[in-house]
Amino acid sequence: MDYRQAGVNIEAGYAFVNQIRDLVHSTARREVLSNIGGFSGFFQLPTGYQEPVLVAGTDGVGTKLKLAQQLNRHDTVGIDLVAMCVNDVVTSGAEPLFFLDYLATGKLEPDQLTEVVAGIATGCRQAGCALLGGETAEMPGFYPGGEYDLAGFCVGVVERQHLLNGSKVELEDRAIALASQGVHSNGFSLVRKIVSDGGFSWQEQPTELGGQSLGEALLTPTQIYVQPVLAARKSGIEIHGMAHITGGGLPENLPRCLGPGQAISLNANSWQVPPIFQWLARAGAVAQRDMFQTFNMGIGFVVLVPPAQTAAAIAWFQQQGLNAWEVGQVISGNGELIGLPE
Repeated sequence: MDYRQAGVNIEAGYAFVNQIRDLVHSTARREVLSNIGGFSGFFQLPTGYQEPVLVAGTDGVGTKLKLAQQLNRHDTVGIDLVAMCVNDVVTSGAEPLFFLDYLATGKLEPDQLTEVVAGIATGCRQAGCALLGGETAEMPGFYPGGEYDLAGFCVGVVERQHLLNGSKVELEDRAIALASQGVHSNGFSLVRKIVSDGGFSWQEQPTELGGQSLGEALLTPTQIYVQPVLAARKSGIEIHGMAHITGGGLPENLPRCLGPGQAISLNANSWQVPPIFQWLARAGAVAQRDMFQTFNMGIGFVVLVPPAQTAAAIAWFQQQGLNAWEVGQVISGNGELIGLPE
């Protein structure tokens, strides 16, 4: 016997690395000191920091991967993978520096996985971070053929005095919501159950979606907020706190950026809820309370700014192509979110 007879194709692995080499190089920053193919990646800290603080994050894409594999479309989930990590890291005020991926599959199919890595490279370029390295594991008998799983890891840096950890948030700060691009990468176990139990297909075109299929709408990748947010801070907009709205929706994530003795009062009628959420609520008979506790409901990211900078912040993000709304304010409390539908 040999390794190939056991289900692991080393030659396919070599071919895959060669196929993705240019994609990796397209994300390079000047601080990258290594090339693809080594045992580890080397990255030199950017110059100019007095007290640099490293910020790290890790995440995956979840069961959205099932949809990508069923539709045989693999070019967007890599963007999701990067977004889920870099959007978390930037909430501390950190600039994402480099990203690593872990890709596991039952049978290595170079063309399929090159599409995945192309998406990862696109996400890294959008976030301004380098794809420093990764690991591809071929695991026959563990994953069925054609299926794969993804995990991502990101490291960023921020000057210690500019670190956001809740201590800068003040009462009456305004919550500015930045629009999501749809479901992003959370809640897909419920999405898949709604579609399966309701007898729908991914090719279905509900009236709410205006001619777009369910599959197309749901595979829309997660918005990456890094560059607009970092640029806003550099432009002079005073951001006191930030939240990435992921699993658990607004109730779980928005209070995480607050300081002690604070809460958020939200106006649930102050932003536009995308049609895909309206369809999910109707098709699955999902209560509004459960919708808000599962999905982002049209808000992918929130920044907290002083009242006097509300209009400037909204105008800034709209100039960057992001819909933005004032959706609430910081009040006294114990970390609760007030004002969501019951």
